[in-house]
Amino acid sequence: MSTYNPSPSAADESSSLRPTDSPCVAVCSTLYDDICRGCGRTAMEVANWVFFSEEEKLGIWERIRGQGYPRRNNPSR
Repeated sequence: MSTYNPSPSAADESSSLRPTDSPCVAVCSTLYDDICRGCGRTAMEVANWVFFSEEEKLGIWERIRGQGYPRRNNPSR
């Protein structure tokens, strides 16, 4: 079993994130394309999240972190 070690910026937001944790921020919008404006996942990734392996979820987390997602309101920033 792999362990998710968030990047330093991810650790600032939450030190307890695991690959099984959803990046959902309850701000769902795919109005202009297939990417959610809140979490950065595609509609397919959102719909199938519970079926992905931890490795697949980790890959998605790495991609969306690199793209500046998930977009959470964080008063400490």
